[in-house]
Amino acid sequence: MALEYMTQAGYEKLKQELADALAQRPVISAAIAEAREKGDLSENAEYEAAREAQGLLEMKIARLKDKVANARVIDESKLSTDSVQLLSKVKIENLANKAVMNFTIVGESEADFSKGLLAATTPIGKALMGHAKGDTVEAKVPSGIMKFKILDISL
Repeated sequence: MALEYMTQAGYEKLKQELADALAQRPVISAAIAEAREKGDLSENAEYEAAREAQGLLEMKIARLKDKVANARVIDESKLSTDSVQLLSKVKIENLANKAVMNFTIVGESEADFSKGLLAATTPIGKALMGHAKGDTVEAKVPSGIMKFKILDISL
């Protein structure tokens, strides 16, 4: 898995999600033990369901451990407003419909479009990265090419 840059808050949330998943291990182990006590395992639906839940949990734990190991927290004190970068708050204008939008550029795991958190890995995020206030950028999106003007960059 590649490195993923994120905020300190995003990193803490990821660590908490891992801790919560690890706390589920004993619960699932107990469910497996309880189902095992009910007899013939070949026809025991509870046992099969508990084993499947255990497999899914272990996959989730492995994925979260990998994310935590590859996470890099951004030092917010070293950020500037000279160009768009991770954690930049960007005000852009869609040149086609004159709509003005505000986004904060974040790592993929923290993205939430409904909250204005735009992943740097999205077509629009990629187009904005490294550009300065006043620049016009083009983003290749599924519906074609979109043009945006960067109106402001802040932290």
